[in-house]
Amino acid sequence: MTRTREHWGSRVGFILAASGSAVGLGNIWKYPYMAGQHGGAAFTLIYLICIFVVGLPILLAEFAIGRKTQLNPVGAFKALSNNSAWKWVGFLGVTAAFIILSFYSVIGGWTIKYTFLALIGAFGDFNPGSDVAARMYSGFIDKPFEPALWHLLFMALCILIIARGVKSGIERWSKILMPLLLVILIVLVIRGITLEGSMEGIRFLFQPKWSDLDASGVVAALGHAFFTISLGMGAMITYGSYLRSDSDLLKSGLAIILLDTAIA
Repeated sequence: MTRTREHWGSRVGFILAASGSAVGLGNIWKYPYMAGQHGGAAFTLIYLICIFVVGLPILLAEFAIGRKTQLNPVGAFKALSNNSAWKWVGFLGVTAAFIILSFYSVIGGWTIKYTFLALIGAFGDFNPGSDVAARMYSGFIDKPFEPALWHLLFMALCILIIARGVKSGIERWSKILMPLLLVILIVLVIRGITLEGSMEGIRFLFQPKWSDLDASGVVAALGHAFFTISLGMGAMITYGSYLRSDSDLLKSGLAIILLDTAIA
């Protein structure tokens, strides 16, 4: 008996879920220092060109492959290539996703740990210039079992959400967690620009310095465009496989890229 494939409950849910896959360490940690290192606004301009000229078409292609086949990356390439060697492209994508998960999940465990510490008021003694944060971090990761336990908790939460399916699991929690992430980021931005020296940081990030932009900066911008919207790892093919046949890929793709870029 053929099992009917589940579909996203709404376009908003799909956009938030796909954006949840795209938004991550590359946006919050990697992009600011890359932009500052490679020319500030000059790097940002090259990055925007890369993400719209190169990233968007590939994103739409991955969505189209998933929507057409209604299969995972391995099954999708196998179906489209008539079981030729192209199916190994799907395996490579899944392998890349597994490798990325291997370090994302560790940091996810750290995040839960630090959220718990924040809730119990463990950061009350932090002062600018002190080494309290460094000593707390070193004391945590040097323990043999505690980081692993927080990592297992993070993985267990992910498994529980995914096990509930697309609409009741991933989509439902994306509608909760993505808006919450935006609220947290807005609060952090407001707090950041009120700190002493914030204008120097803003100039470092957004002032165009064309003399600092070289070929390596252009390559970094292109690579970041691929990384930040989860291209080439099968995630967007998988998400696209749960789309209905009449879904507007262009509008959804643009919304995902704009949201991802705004957060970066």
